[in-house]
Amino acid sequence: MFDIIHYPLFVLTAVTLNLYPGPDTLYILGRSVSQGRGAGMVSALGIGSGAVVHTLLGAAGLTAIVAASATAYQLVKWAGAVYLVWLGLTMLLSRPEGPGRIDSASQTLGRIYFQGVVTNVLNPKVALFFLALIPQFIAPGAAHPGLAFLVLGLTFVTTGTLWCLFVAVAAGAVHRRLAGTGRAAVWLKRLGGGLLAGLGARLAFSD
Repeated sequence: MFDIIHYPLFVLTAVTLNLYPGPDTLYILGRSVSQGRGAGMVSALGIGSGAVVHTLLGAAGLTAIVAASATAYQLVKWAGAVYLVWLGLTMLLSRPEGPGRIDSASQTLGRIYFQGVVTNVLNPKVALFFLALIPQFIAPGAAHPGLAFLVLGLTFVTTGTLWCLFVAVAAGAVHRRLAGTGRAAVWLKRLGGGLLAGLGARLAFSD
């Protein structure tokens, strides 16, 4: 079906890999702990949407162009790293509006969702991961390899988004417990900003 082979094994692989705490998980943890469950959930949806973009590009063959060009890869990687560091510094340098309130007005959920999309789209390692994993489950000589890539990619995105939403809800509980005082709000915000800036630095200096 859809020129896909070993689909149950792919689903098991996708679930296992999604459970591994990678950059997306840390990003959502930072958002949820510092800004609450809602921010974490829309960040998870934004990252999932960014992964859909990677899936569409991979199905169309455009991701292979970035993978084949060292210059294109470096440009995308540095753009993503700078964006993450900028988001982290913005959180670190901004002031909380009051006890228990963190970015309630300065950052709408729509804006946080958009930031999640951008951080994922500008991470070329996601594109390379898709190119390395998904073709292994497409039948040799497939009549419609792009369609098979799309189905497998969306499967991976669905399982990953469900897990990320769970992480956001769980981490949001920590936010509710600790954000009742001004001092805790400041430290939660610094933690979230530090995580984002650290992820940006990690991406920038990765091979």
